[in-house]
Amino acid sequence: MKQLLFKGHLLVALLILMVGCTSYQTKDFQSLYGDSKPSSHQVTKVAAGNVSYLNDVKPIVDARCVACHACYDAPCQLKLSSFEGLERGASKQAIYDGSRLGAVSPTRLFIDASSTQAWRDKQFFPIINERQQSAVAGIDNSILARLLLQKRRHPQPATGKLVGKYNFDLDDKYQCPRIDEHVKFADKYPQWGMPYAMPGLSLAQENTMLTWLEQGAKNDQQLQLSVIAKQELIKWESFFNRRSLKQQLVSRYIYEHLFIGHIHFKGQPDNEFYKLVRSKTPTGQAIAEIKSVRPYDDPQVATFYYRLRPVVSTIVDKTHFVYELGDKRRLRYQQLFFANKFRVTELPSYEPEAGANPFKTFVDIPNIVKYQFLLDDAQYFVSGFIKGPVCRGQLALNVIQDHFWVLFLNPTHKYQAAIKQSLAKYNDILFLPAKEGDQIGLLGWQTYNKLGKEYLYKKSAFIQETMQPRGGLSLNNIWNGDNRNQNAALTVFRHYDSATVEQGLIGTLPKTAWVVDYPLFERIHYLLVADFNVFGSAGHQLASRTYMDFLRRDGENNLLRFLPATAREQIYNTWYQGIVDGRMDPVLLNLDFASKMQFSSQNYYADFFQQVKPHLGKALKPDRWAGRVCEQEACAQTNVDRVDKMLRQLDGLTGIEGAAIPEIAFLRVNMLNGQDRAYTLLHNKALTNVAYIFAESYRRTPAQDTLTVVPGFIGSYPNFFFTVAEQDLGQFIAEFKNAQTAKSKTAFYARYGVRRTNPEIWPTLDWFNTEHKKSRGLNAGLFDMNRYHNL
Repeated sequence: MKQLLFKGHLLVALLILMVGCTSYQTKDFQSLYGDSKPSSHQVTKVAAGNVSYLNDVKPIVDARCVACHACYDAPCQLKLSSFEGLERGASKQAIYDGSRLGAVSPTRLFIDASSTQAWRDKQFFPIINERQQSAVAGIDNSILARLLLQKRRHPQPATGKLVGKYNFDLDDKYQCPRIDEHVKFADKYPQWGMPYAMPGLSLAQENTMLTWLEQGAKNDQQLQLSVIAKQELIKWESFFNRRSLKQQLVSRYIYEHLFIGHIHFKGQPDNEFYKLVRSKTPTGQAIAEIKSVRPYDDPQVATFYYRLRPVVSTIVDKTHFVYELGDKRRLRYQQLFFANKFRVTELPSYEPEAGANPFKTFVDIPNIVKYQFLLDDAQYFVSGFIKGPVCRGQLALNVIQDHFWVLFLNPTHKYQAAIKQSLAKYNDILFLPAKEGDQIGLLGWQTYNKLGKEYLYKKSAFIQETMQPRGGLSLNNIWNGDNRNQNAALTVFRHYDSATVEQGLIGTLPKTAWVVDYPLFERIHYLLVADFNVFGSAGHQLASRTYMDFLRRDGENNLLRFLPATAREQIYNTWYQGIVDGRMDPVLLNLDFASKMQFSSQNYYADFFQQVKPHLGKALKPDRWAGRVCEQEACAQTNVDRVDKMLRQLDGLTGIEGAAIPEIAFLRVNMLNGQDRAYTLLHNKALTNVAYIFAESYRRTPAQDTLTVVPGFIGSYPNFFFTVAEQDLGQFIAEFKNAQTAKSKTAFYARYGVRRTNPEIWPTLDWFNTEHKKSRGLNAGLFDMNRYHNL
């Protein structure tokens, strides 16, 4: 091995010289290495002494490349979280393009093409050699190798901020050079080698990568399922594919809600996950996935099958939310769907109108059954639109506040029983924008805005009619998770164009909160998960965003109805300051009927949550600080307790004292005992309102910003890392509070921050990923560095 490394280091030096000598000429790669033609890189095992993709290369790629190349927001659509993504290569087509008038063909890895050649036909170009196989061609004809060597030739500084032509704006167009464009690219952007704007690979890592490319970039990773996993697959696929009409409708409903997440078999290893898909082939045959854009699109075959496709990509946090299948789940399905005696005499169609109105499609399944299905795993289903694999959700997420709490209406209350009649009555106004598809046009949102507003008025009238005889809403109308299910209360944090959902009521009292009922829950899922097409037109995405405005208001109005009628309009107006088009119509707040709630203070909103917390009982997930901060003298001097108490001083900090923190920062406290601690600092940015799509900066009110500090991790995209020694924590906190000017912030970042130039940034990321896995187990994935700031 030492001989291989020595030989490799000499090779690296020669290759740097070779690439340098050709920097002013463009090679004729076809003359040098023949035609470019994809061929299989798959092998059962690599030759003795050769580099293994599975054991040698993949750990490097996972630790250094996946950090920026794992989702739709990966530069140049280059997804390196699997060998299939590496083999597919890169594309110049932008996925996020708010100006396109029509939809573009989807490019979903594992779905929209089944061979490398098929990806070439979709204009993806190779990053590894696809010409004649030789050691020289493996390097010279690989854009991956050339970008690694470019970084070696032009290393970035090891201190300070990055300066020069670096581009950190996600909305700008990426430079995605093909192999024959690299010479000009390198001359124009010499500092843009890979990893981009981060320290380069170590010489040993680089040698491993280059040697592997020399040897033909062979893939020796094999999909291996355990006997138990195969048994579970057969059992669950058999369940989903039972042929009764009732089972077919139930399976469709479950599929349309689970298709986006990761399925895990209870009791199986933490790194084994599956996707629920529709296939043309039954269990026992290779999966032939139906390539529909939306889960309710017509499958275009007479018979299809629900299958569980193994997830072979490295798990990354931003697209990872888990739904477990096991014996308890099977019993729960039996209780919910099959012990209930509802009948299905005809299956709904797959016409767009059906998919755009789930209340019509699944009318035969009782609402209380569907609602309880959603409540059982509310965090998972809310994560669908908050944390889904779209990855960049700024257009969808600027419709929500940076920090808010979510509660749910009680599914067993008489109010829910009356909803079925109201949904049937208002069926014609419940269609979602997806009914029009991607041909909705830039002005199509106006039609659905009218429908959304009309529904709010109809609902207000329905509540007036239903609840006034009962005296209004009380705590009993809030679902308490049966005193055990910790999905009963959720916290949502928005981090500009990404977001996170956590169980419990985290942080200080947020500006707003939602109370979600069944129709609202279902419409949110279909609007922003099942209906949403990241490859869709600007009109489609605009209509989805504007319609979501009504859904947010629906949830907020539900909460306001628990407060005294005399206070509702005033509280609402504090949530929507600066609205140009007038205040909320008081009719929508049902001001002429009272709440059953009893309040002990005139701060009704805060008082409401003081009553909700004991009402939730064991279903309220304990605060992350609970049990950690010791108030007793006997343990008040332990190191961990002292650190926790000091950092908790920052939790709830308001205004400019928290200005030094971007949206998400991870903090590592280097403990004297060697057992370092991880914390997350979240900067919640206040807005006068979230009623508009654009000009968010003009609605900012920094004096009302808040800081949330929690032990452990929240968020998938850290914007900055801080490290501080335990003995320096007091000074860190003091300097943090005083870092309010550009000069003081720069000094603070220089002393405690881990900048992009710092060689320790990679080991620091490794440590955070390791701690994340330790603390969250199967729910953990690798963090993404695409949003890391240059501070």
